[in-house]
Amino acid sequence: MNKILNKLHLTSKDESVPAKEPTDEELNELKDKYEKAGQGQVFAFYDELSTAEKAALYERLASIDPKHINEITEKALHPPESGKEETKLEPLPDTATASILDSKAEDIESWYNSGLNLVAKGQVAVVLMAGGQGTRLGSSAPKGCFNIGLPSQKSLFEIQAQRIWKVQQLAEKKSGKKNIVVPWYVMTSGPTRGPTEQFFQEHSYFGLQKDDIVIFEQGVLPCISNEGKILLESKAKVAVAPDGNGGIYQALLTSDVRTDMRKRGIEHIHAYCVDNCLVKVADPVFLGFSASKDVDIATKVVRKRSAKESVGLILLKNGKPDVVEYSEIDLSTAEAKDPKQPEILKFRAANIVNHYYSFRFLESIEQWAHRLPHHVARKKIPCVNTDNGETIKPEKPNGIKLEQFVFDVFPMLELNKFASLEVKREDEFSPLKNAKGTGEDDPDTSKRDILQQGARWVEKVGGSVTSEISGDDIGVEISPLISYGGEGLDFLKDRTIKAPAVIEQEECKQT
Repeated sequence: MNKILNKLHLTSKDESVPAKEPTDEELNELKDKYEKAGQGQVFAFYDELSTAEKAALYERLASIDPKHINEITEKALHPPESGKEETKLEPLPDTATASILDSKAEDIESWYNSGLNLVAKGQVAVVLMAGGQGTRLGSSAPKGCFNIGLPSQKSLFEIQAQRIWKVQQLAEKKSGKKNIVVPWYVMTSGPTRGPTEQFFQEHSYFGLQKDDIVIFEQGVLPCISNEGKILLESKAKVAVAPDGNGGIYQALLTSDVRTDMRKRGIEHIHAYCVDNCLVKVADPVFLGFSASKDVDIATKVVRKRSAKESVGLILLKNGKPDVVEYSEIDLSTAEAKDPKQPEILKFRAANIVNHYYSFRFLESIEQWAHRLPHHVARKKIPCVNTDNGETIKPEKPNGIKLEQFVFDVFPMLELNKFASLEVKREDEFSPLKNAKGTGEDDPDTSKRDILQQGARWVEKVGGSVTSEISGDDIGVEISPLISYGGEGLDFLKDRTIKAPAVIEQEECKQT
């Protein structure tokens, strides 16, 4: 295990731990390692640094294998050719898929009850990918801290925490057991870990138990110049970047999250991204569906809106489950219709990064993590010129960041160990990507989608929603503490709710 972790060198150093300046022997050994890899420039200013800076730089450089970085950079920049054979794309077979849109009500209920039973047995955990900052939203805080403007003013973190709490309550009610726990593992990045921990502390862990929330950090990789050199952010600091959402697998090992799961008896894991305000965290239906298929990975998808919607698709690529990006599909393929249902697209399963994993599969990470490819993102990376010490603030991309994708593991699975569940977009997917006022995937659309969902729930139980003002975002915010997915709202029958309103208990608050 340690050999594999040392080989990959994807861990993020804890800079809060006081570092020791190396001995001359240690320093010369490390310098030699970098010189042999053609990366000796990282020591260009070492002699000018303070003792603390020398110690910190040494610690960071010692955590990186420059030869390995050279190898993965070369592979990422010049991936092996796949051969001259034409790529064959097919939808996943019916045996591997189901859809909430057309499944029998009794099947959905069966999955739901099965999933709640798994929760009640203490076999379910949740992994949240929350490494991103709200930079595009005009905030440097972790994206999960963002307030999308709901009447309650809840953050994304609070909404998701309350859904976990509600799932625990539903499982307790169904099983008769007490103190059921769904542990929440929150993966952050270097810049977001501290602020995330502070935010959770300030909000008393949103009513969950502190011991059942584990905040951990994904790894980092050095940024590389267009000439293949490791960049320095400053004279005393290597330029690094998070290793992508595919870094989740390695982070589960280096953070001991997998060990914690094993001790708790976890067998089923739900993993998702923080920016989806509609995400059904630890969704019993999804868990029950996945467990019934006895798969190692399952993924939720939504139906593609149109042939030209820019989304990745879950499908079979040369007979293996995979994600194919919009840019990789020609127009005729994108526009092809389903022979069985000519009114809808043949390739329609849009990836929303919402996954199920069996714990037995995560127990095999060491066997395949080193085979996951690295992808290139060309970026403008502020750095120091190692020839003269001048700071460079580039106006065009001057280097690359290496990252892994969470779905790159999909093709490693046998088809009978992979499944996909299509869900309703309006009920389960509303990502927060853009700044307010953009009109698409922004705080206003996130707020609108939650309020409109609440209004639908009210109307479904026989209530009504009225408003003296008009607009897309007029609706009802129903707290997850009251209802996880529209259940338990019979008290609203024959009631008229004046929107906008918040329902936190059996009495609603008009805003």
